[in-house]
Amino acid sequence: MAADLYGEMQLEAHPPARHSARDYLHGVLVTAIAALAAAWLADHYAVPLVLMGLLIGLALSFLSQDKRTHAGLDLMSQTALRIGIVLVGARITAAQLVDLGPLPFALLVAIMIAVIVITVASARLFRQDRHAALLAGGATAICGASAALALYSLIGDKRVDQARFTLTLVGITVASALAMTLYPVLAAQLGLTDAQAGFLIGASIHDVAQAIGGGFSFSAPAGEVATIVKLTRVALLAPMLMLVGLWLARSKDDAAGKARIPLRLPWFILGFLAIAAINSLVAIPKPVTDGAATAAQALLLLAIVATAMKARLHLLLDQGWRSFAPIIVATVTSFLLSLGGALLL
Repeated sequence: MAADLYGEMQLEAHPPARHSARDYLHGVLVTAIAALAAAWLADHYAVPLVLMGLLIGLALSFLSQDKRTHAGLDLMSQTALRIGIVLVGARITAAQLVDLGPLPFALLVAIMIAVIVITVASARLFRQDRHAALLAGGATAICGASAALALYSLIGDKRVDQARFTLTLVGITVASALAMTLYPVLAAQLGLTDAQAGFLIGASIHDVAQAIGGGFSFSAPAGEVATIVKLTRVALLAPMLMLVGLWLARSKDDAAGKARIPLRLPWFILGFLAIAAINSLVAIPKPVTDGAATAAQALLLLAIVATAMKARLHLLLDQGWRSFAPIIVATVTSFLLSLGGALLL
């Protein structure tokens, strides 16, 4: 595989300058079929969609040994991901940040930064690579699998290999599913108000749908607060990616070659910001924003499935228990800091 600062993550070590449509066909078809199967199973058996996509993708990883699938899998894991991130911007408006209020917003930003910093700092304690810890911390702090995919497109597989990345995806997805079940119960046991519970759940659960679902499982008012808090975290995806890109570019201990790489803002971050800005300034019809949100979810699912299919299972199984340490640290830190923030409201 080859990779650069913006995560080429390609199965083809030396891809041709141009591909024909037929070159993409096999990889795109198997990814689409696997994604449809994941969506059907998730819908009928109440399993998190991302987790089902990962499991099916891993089960079909043997297909990536067929060179005919390489171009299509690369397309789905890269281009589909980036377009999906752009479309996520349709869910964001400046009004959401205003509705949250200055204190909750400041607490949320502080929590997100602290989760990433503490997770990266803990990497040495568990003898883990700091880039892998950055991936786990950033994904936990922002929006789970979507953020992990976006971060990996910056970090690249020369810093974090494909097996470790897939393991991180699985870990944060399972952690988010458990959090959706446990956090509302813990909030009730702690006697939190609707506003406090909504902040706790929205600020600490990774996945958007699970954060919103967890909030409404506590109460309708808590669900509304959790929705605003969670979408604010999503809105901070682009600034966080910009900071990570800057850090990687300035790093003197760069795993990709110890070279200072000039910072280039990826087009999908610019697209995300542009869509969010348009959505804030212009009243986009709800059917359009709903359609964009559905398309974003579909494209991100395709990217997750393709990424899992590209993983090497034998390398995944070689990862020890310490590989989960950054995910555990990030999840626990996120919960405790979010709880502390909720108690201040």
